[in-house]
Amino acid sequence: MNMNNEYIFFDPALRDRFIDFVGGHGITSRSHSDPVEGFVVQLPADLSDDIEVAVENEYDALMDLQRDLLDGVEDEDARDLMGVAVTLPDGQSCIVRLPPVYGRRLIEHFSVEEIHDLVSVIARAVIHPVTGPLCRKM
Repeated sequence: MNMNNEYIFFDPALRDRFIDFVGGHGITSRSHSDPVEGFVVQLPADLSDDIEVAVENEYDALMDLQRDLLDGVEDEDARDLMGVAVTLPDGQSCIVRLPPVYGRRLIEHFSVEEIHDLVSVIARAVIHPVTGPLCRKM
């Protein structure tokens, strides 16, 4: 199998998420350490166009997260690792800033869309709190 699509990662958790993503689409990958720094993930050269678009979209999303990780590490005064865009119930958009410890854990276990959805649910609950017992129907 000819492997010539290469993707670079500097964070092992993001590399693993990418490998899991492509594996979930039935794509075989190879990974190795980059001689300079980070990790290289190789994918087959003969991916269909729609699969290649999905892979590129996932890689772009992970690159945004990787950039946020690197920015947080490089800036000694950085308190925020990740910003999640949220649309509030009134249509207003804002960024919710997450501390590094939570941002890293979220990135390891959730997709970008899942993180956005989770933070949006929390924001809605803060704006429109529900009183009463937790076990009631929503």
